[in-house]
Formats: sequence, structure tokens, C-alpha cells
Amino acid sequence: MTYYEDGGGGRRGEVVPDLTLTIQDDDNQGDYVKLRPSPDEGSPPAAAEEPSAPARGSALWYWVKLVVLFLCLGFLAVVVLKWVGPYFIDKEVIPIINWETETFSTPVLTVLVFASVALFPTLLLPSTPSMWVAGMTFGYGFGFLLIISAAAVGVSLPFFIGSIFHHKIEGWLEKYPKKASILRSAGGGNWFHQFRAVALIRISPFPYIIYNYCAVATNVKYGPYIVGSLLGMVPEIFVAIYTGILIRTLADASHEKQSLSAPQIILNVLGFCITVATTILITVYAKKRLKELQNEDEVLLLQ
Repeated sequence: MTYYEDGGGGRRGEVVPDLTLTIQDDDNQGDYVKLRPSPDEGSPPAAAEEPSAPARGSALWYWVKLVVLFLCLGFLAVVVLKWVGPYFIDKEVIPIINWETETFSTPVLTVLVFASVALFPTLLLPSTPSMWVAGMTFGYGFGFLLIISAAAVGVSLPFFIGSIFHHKIEGWLEKYPKKASILRSAGGGNWFHQFRAVALIRISPFPYIIYNYCAVATNVKYGPYIVGSLLGMVPEIFVAIYTGILIRTLADASHEKQSLSAPQIILNVLGFCITVATTILITVYAKKRLKELQNEDEVLLLQ
């Protein structure tokens, strides 16, 4: 602001832009003086509207990587379906399927799949192979209902068992503050906040079995925990069922000594690529949203 006297003895003000004087030494051009607007004045409107070259390059590079990813997945799917899959299925999968069908009836197999999905997480054992069996034997409909009902038991038992060792689990989490901060983001806020955080943790690549026991140490309520867990496990369950159905399809074709037709190969390759790409996108989105949720909780704690 610049002031000067007017004819009536008063003062009038005029706003002029501030200029910053910078003296720099250039080895090639000698000393020179550079005048530039003050940082408070901001950049010219025209310059602000122009998209930056790095931003355009970053967007282009993202799409290039996405196309390359799909091409690699398609090539991998063709290799698996054409060569690796049939060999592995002849040596391993078909004998297991024959033993399963000859040894167990459908009701007994239903009980075994339910029991393994329900109890294996409590024993720190993976239950994904049992989900494959459900996909091979029962398909999407009954297979999904069987797995989701067993998963409700599988995530509940460790939650209640972990409450007995609440203080020990809290002490263990203190050794890993970065991971613990992600888990504790599910322990605050209202019912919906906890439900959303639990669902995102389930979708993210955080170890499924470990969270079953650690969740109780974050003070999350059982209601949002069980609902968020089941909803967050839906993508994983469908991927497991699809994998089981794909294994069964390849096993049937190999057992009958018939190769898959061109339409079957195309459909299976597309299904494989879409399944993998969807899983990756959902996982990346969940990690991003979980990070945002964690940052929001940190801001609230600082206030």
C-alpha cells in the first residue's frame, strides 16, 4: 500500500503490486538483477490454467502400464490354460478330485468344507483351498452361501478368544506402531465408521488370520466387526469360487482327453484377466481409502 498527500490535506491509498528484488550470480552471464512478483500475489491466471507437462506424462504412463498389465495377464492366462494347467491337473488335481468323490458323499463334503472354513482361521491355517473345493463342488450359489456362513464363524471365534488375551495383544501391537495405527483406525468413531474401516481392512492385503485376533485390541465393537468382515470378504470368496470352477473345468477337459475349444479358452482368459484386474483395483482402492481414513483420525486426535 502506498500513501501520498492530496490537495485537501488528507491521505489517499493506492495498491501497487510488491516486487521482490533478487540478485543472482551466473557464471556465464555475470551478475544480474531479477524482478519478480511477490509470492503473495500468486501466479498469472493464464499460467495457472495451463496443464503441466509432467501431469500429462504421468496420466499417459498410467494408461501404458495398465495396457501392459492386461497384456501380461492375458499371456499368463494362455500359458496356464494351454500348458501348465493341464500338466498340473493330470498329476495333482484329478487324483485329489477322484479321491474326494469316491470317499465323501455330498452332505459329508458340505460339513467338511464348512468345518474347515470355520475352524482353520482359529488354528492359524489357511482356508482358501477349502473355498476352492466349494467352488469345484457346489458352484457360485450354494458355494457362496456355504462359505459366507462358515466365514462368519471363522472370524467370530478368534475375536472372542482374542478378548481373553486383550492386554497381551495390545503389547504386541505396540511393537509394530505403523501396522497398529491402521488397525486402530477401526476402533474409533460411530458404528458406520467402524464398519467401513473393518471392511477396508478386510479388502486390503493385511493378513486375514492376524486381524481376526488383533481386532479386539482396537476396541472395535462386534456388530460392525462381523458385518464389515463379511462384506469385505465377498471379493475374496468370489475369486476363490471362480478359481475352483476354473480348476474343475480344466480337470474335466483333461480327464476326457479333450483340449478346450477356442471360445472356451477366450472366455476363461477374459474371466481370469477380469478377476485379477478387479482384485487389484479393489485392493488399491481399499488401501487408498484406508490411508485417508487413517489420516482423518490423526487430524481429529491433533485437534
